[in-house]
Amino acid sequence: MTSKVDEALGYEQARDELIDVVRRLEAGGTTLEESLALWERGEELAKVCRRWLDGARARLDAALAEGETAEEEAGSE
Repeated sequence: MTSKVDEALGYEQARDELIDVVRRLEAGGTTLEESLALWERGEELAKVCRRWLDGARARLDAALAEGETAEEEAGSE
């Protein structure tokens, strides 16, 4: 479950933090406990990014559908 803080993150903020988490995991040198915490944080950040992207896709689809409807209405006049 994402926290209220995560819900307030913008896409770019979540993406940038996720990039940092991945870099830290790839660099190694962390304890198992630290690695698990980073992994869990990365999962939460990925969910935040996915929600933003899903929302953007829904808005784009709605705008495209609205445009098609307007074109059809204009063509029938």
